Amino acid sequence: MDVRFRYLLVAILCLWLTAAAKAQDSPPPPVERVPTDKSAPPPKDNAKNPPRSDNVPAGESSSKQTQIDVAAPSDDVKAHPEAGLGNGDIDEFTPYNPMKAMKDVEVGDFYYKKENYNAAISRYREALDFKPHDAEATFKLAEVLNKTGDTAGATENYQAYLKILPDGPYAKKAHEALSKLKEKMAQNSAKQ
Repeated sequence: MDVRFRYLLVAILCLWLTAAAKAQDSPPPPVERVPTDKSAPPPKDNAKNPPRSDNVPAGESSSKQTQIDVAAPSDDVKAHPEAGLGNGDIDEFTPYNPMKAMKDVEVGDFYYKKENYNAAISRYREALDFKPHDAEATFKLAEVLNKTGDTAGATENYQAYLKILPDGPYAKKAHEALSKLKEKMAQNSAKQ
């Protein structure tokens, strides 16, 4: 009798779970439609209204208060040369996304460990696109550039890291790497 009771409980549980799953799959109840006001005048047809003579498109306000100026300031290129917008046009905009940047650093670390340095460089740079001035991505990019022999790029990124986090967790390594790179550059200059 005890075994039969257990089977009965299992059967009831299965039926209950099946019914719950079917209830979740059922379509939602129909949405009630709100009646429209039939006494309201019909919307105006823009084809019947010719454009205004003051060069303002139909349906837009001529008020200067509602117009938004999205142009860059005249001295923007001089004030921000790192933006690289010499002609004033923006070709592409990458939105700030620290989660994607963090994932790119993680994937860059994977490629670095596999000694696929070009892929690691690409991922660290992409991380910096999604989160500019990211200290970890900057330092790791400097490390991989140093590995590939790009001393100028490595020096630039080590210095950028130290500018972001002068006392950060990689500051000691960055100072050591910079001093080694300076020695290496001095030796190369002496040979020439």
